[in-house]
Amino acid sequence: MTGARGPLFCGVELGARIEAVETELVTTGSAAARTRLGDTAGFTLPVGGGIASFAEANSPLNKVAGLGFGGVPSDDEFEALEKRFAEYGAPVQVELTNLADPAIGESLTRRGYLLVSFENVLGLALDEPPELVRPDGVQVRPSGDDEFEVWLDTVAEGFAQPDTEGVPSHEEFPREIIDNAMRDLTAAAGVRRYVAVHEGRVAGAASLRMSHGIAQLTGAATRPAHRRRGIQSALLSARLRLAAEAGCDIAVITTQPGSKSQQNAQRRGFSLLYTRAVLVKDSASR
Repeated sequence: MTGARGPLFCGVELGARIEAVETELVTTGSAAARTRLGDTAGFTLPVGGGIASFAEANSPLNKVAGLGFGGVPSDDEFEALEKRFAEYGAPVQVELTNLADPAIGESLTRRGYLLVSFENVLGLALDEPPELVRPDGVQVRPSGDDEFEVWLDTVAEGFAQPDTEGVPSHEEFPREIIDNAMRDLTAAAGVRRYVAVHEGRVAGAASLRMSHGIAQLTGAATRPAHRRRGIQSALLSARLRLAAEAGCDIAVITTQPGSKSQQNAQRRGFSLLYTRAVLVKDSASR
């Protein structure tokens, strides 16, 4: 988007809407993991307007998401979800937006949760389909199931040499678990995969999910040998154009604070909407 527009403002209502879509993403992905592994393999529990989810060991879907817009959970509710995570020997990770009821943060602190990280949620109003970025020799197209391994290899190679600017991520996930999560999210949550082809080779990979008028930009990576050729911009503009044409009114992306990814998104017109605090309680500390 290139027009002169002020920063997008995010109040509690918009924050609740975005977090509800995030909750839906985690819920459907976790349910797909249970279908793959068996109904007793994990769980989802509604809590405080959000969800507590355990998909499988070391999964990025093991978290409490969307909390804070449906009342303050009682100590009994927190005790119940902490017990479920402890049954799997897993810590409880809560991703709590700064737009949530402040009493929740107070409750988590009292229960022994530790602040370990932050992540930023940025948004862009899709008033009209944005202009496509078309670098010379780069083509962006949907990626089918027949090249899932190529798509995943591209993501893995890109993430193996991560952004060195800003606050580093506190998380790393095994390749097999990322594979499982992406297959589950594609099958059940409607995540769509895209690739950027440069000089006949898959040089970049990205994904997108659309729900209730919100386009979630759920990840992007470029192979190191193909960087600085506008591939990230091409992948971003193609997904934004698709989302706008599909009727989405806002696109959101999650980044590490102060990262190159955040800088690139803001250069494309994204505004910082809110921050999630990541709070963790180890199962052994119950």
